[in-house]
Amino acid sequence: MSAPAEPGVASVDAVQLAREHVYWIEGRASGDVLVRSRGSAGVEDVLPPGVAVASRVHEYGGGAYVATDDAVWFVRADDQQIWRATRGGLRAVTAAPQDGEHRYADLRLSATGLLVAVRERHHNAGVTNELVMVPADGLAAPWPVAQGWDFYSFPRPSPDGTALAWTTWRHPLMPWDGTWLWVAEIRKDGTLGTFRHIAGGSDESVFQPEWSPGGVLHFVSDRTGWWDLYACPPDGGPNSDIVSLVHVESADLGTAQWEFGYSTYAFLDNDRIAVLAHRGGATRLHVWSRSRCDMRAVELPYTSIKPYLAAHPRRVTMIGSAPDRMPAVIVADIDSGDIRALTAAMGGTAGSRAAPRPEIVDIRARDGARVHASLYRPRPDRGPQPVPVIVRAHPGPTSNAPLRLDPWVQFFVDQGFAVLDVDYRGSTGYGRAYRNALRGHWGILDVSDCVDAVQAIGQDGSVDLTRAVISGASAGGYTALRAATNTTRFRAATVRSAIVDPAAWRSAAPKFQSHHADLLLGPSSTWPDRSLLRPGITAHCPILAFHGDQDTITPVRQVQEFVTALGDRASLVAFPNEGHGLSRPGNIEHAIYAELAHYRAALT
Repeated sequence: MSAPAEPGVASVDAVQLAREHVYWIEGRASGDVLVRSRGSAGVEDVLPPGVAVASRVHEYGGGAYVATDDAVWFVRADDQQIWRATRGGLRAVTAAPQDGEHRYADLRLSATGLLVAVRERHHNAGVTNELVMVPADGLAAPWPVAQGWDFYSFPRPSPDGTALAWTTWRHPLMPWDGTWLWVAEIRKDGTLGTFRHIAGGSDESVFQPEWSPGGVLHFVSDRTGWWDLYACPPDGGPNSDIVSLVHVESADLGTAQWEFGYSTYAFLDNDRIAVLAHRGGATRLHVWSRSRCDMRAVELPYTSIKPYLAAHPRRVTMIGSAPDRMPAVIVADIDSGDIRALTAAMGGTAGSRAAPRPEIVDIRARDGARVHASLYRPRPDRGPQPVPVIVRAHPGPTSNAPLRLDPWVQFFVDQGFAVLDVDYRGSTGYGRAYRNALRGHWGILDVSDCVDAVQAIGQDGSVDLTRAVISGASAGGYTALRAATNTTRFRAATVRSAIVDPAAWRSAAPKFQSHHADLLLGPSSTWPDRSLLRPGITAHCPILAFHGDQDTITPVRQVQEFVTALGDRASLVAFPNEGHGLSRPGNIEHAIYAELAHYRAALT
């Protein structure tokens, strides 16, 4: 019996292209390391040992570097300042303030030599987000160019450096609820001209504004109920001259913006655009041609592609994975179909153990709504039939369960468990209506969807409904805890970095999520009933909780209160120096074996 392998590289993210060089970030035990492929010359670390690249804006970060032929600008993890790396060495572009803290994200370089970025200022009065510009050589301090909104993202200079596009939003909205798209002239003195509202609003989520090589503004919007791709000339106004370019039936061309720097489409040239289409946890690459006005799917052996797409003529660089292979950086020739892997990150393929293949299942919930899930079954020789089942609620809750090799799933399937990943209402990849269906019903519909899903897949007798357990992380942990305390369907529950009291979490969460629960919970009069810290709470099954003691997104204190209130029905394992989720291989291994022992004890 073996735990999932934990290689030196735990993740790959944030792919960029700079002419012939491909850049990406590798998550290693030492931190996030910027890596570059030099073609036949191999792969190299870009920065000196010990220099990690990571932004902490919104706590989730992203957009932490921008690369050119001869330099890289990056956010240094240890001080959150912008630095410049060249062959001559490292040089600070921004300086930390005397009081408070400044963080940077979503870096972009304009043709005029100015860097534009999102800055998050932490000070005595709270947290302020804004757009700033700074000379790329660092010879002047940054200056704000857009202020007043709660949040900013996607600052994108036009190819000639004369215009800037960006998005904004305000509490209580999250970026997948509603955002505003703006464009303004970049004046010669580095300030912005009149702001023009192009699209978006409280009921329209605009994602990834981007300029074509010819200077036409493109963006993704869900104004029709699905995230589709649009184009607008730079002198347009709200809804004027906006052209619908790409629509894929029953697919989202955008994704929930949990981090900065996402890219779900990229320009191959001034005619063709590479586009990612998401249907739940499955992603496919398409190419749209402006001259032919048609779209074709690119056949690739990947079912999950991360939202970091980069393109050159004929070639697309992406992070692809599948149920039998972990995420890897690959370059695909979209005409010939040739694929070249630059890295076999996170252990490559499933190896000697056969990877479980997902069965995509749609079920009818108790109210008649359609709910989506993925089922992984163990091999028949792994134990007696029918088999026990783990229901897993994904985090977010505005997210989904991607169709890619997951060592956690493989481990438990090897132990004879079926695993049911439920994309409950509120999940992404199924359009705006499905995403919004959880509004006002968090802790209710997600729980009933998980219960209804496992009930449905157990009807053929292959799954033992008397041996069902539930697992979840972060918001999915809240779902699992609500299921354990409000239903009798499950024999055990395990949670990681769980939210316990959504209303109280508002005051502990970072600014980005401080009102995240407002729309999900509904009227404030309902909030006390959704709390797992309410008086008289009881657990209908044993609960095991894992939590990092340095978690800044869901601080451990509320979980400690919850476990104390339940007495011997719940236990907590707190991991020192871990944040939101576990990152150290030893801790990951300890947690997965403890979870297995927890289930076996409960099911005996």
